[in-house]
Amino acid sequence: MLRILSKDWWIYVLRGILAIAFGLLALIWPGLTVGILVLLFGIYVIFEGILALSAAFRNRHRKVWWVLLLEGVAGIVVGIFAFIWPGLTAVVLLIFIAVWAILTGILEIGAALQLRKQFKGEWALLLTGILSILIGLILMINPGAGVLAVVWLIGIYAILFGVLLIILGFKAKNMKVEMA
Repeated sequence: MLRILSKDWWIYVLRGILAIAFGLLALIWPGLTVGILVLLFGIYVIFEGILALSAAFRNRHRKVWWVLLLEGVAGIVVGIFAFIWPGLTAVVLLIFIAVWAILTGILEIGAALQLRKQFKGEWALLLTGILSILIGLILMINPGAGVLAVVWLIGIYAILFGVLLIILGFKAKNMKVEMA
């Protein structure tokens, strides 16, 4: 797993940049309609899913490649659902986002636990997983919250998620240099 992380450090940085860009868009235009939010979210999770699949297929000979595969497939499937049903109500959209955040969080915590003895930067991945699960649970518990509040919450979450992925990516890059 450490070799995968250090080899593909740039994918985590790119995923982090995409997450921050999505979060900033959500914060800059909080009055977005649900349709536009669905479109932005769909684009974001499909790109994130493609990047995760890329890392999985590049490392399919490793025994933990399937974690990235599942994360990538989950992102793409949720993104496709967002495009197929653009008229989703805010509640259904929030449930999609919540389920995706919880699944992603569980997979990230699992990966962090596998890395804890090999990599000192695993805390960023663990924190990303915990943050994902917390946001997912908050959205599940209170899906009827105002759309504006939810857009802000999603924007802040995406920015924090992105920052943590960038930290993880650069820590992995530094680990690659130390391993060489």
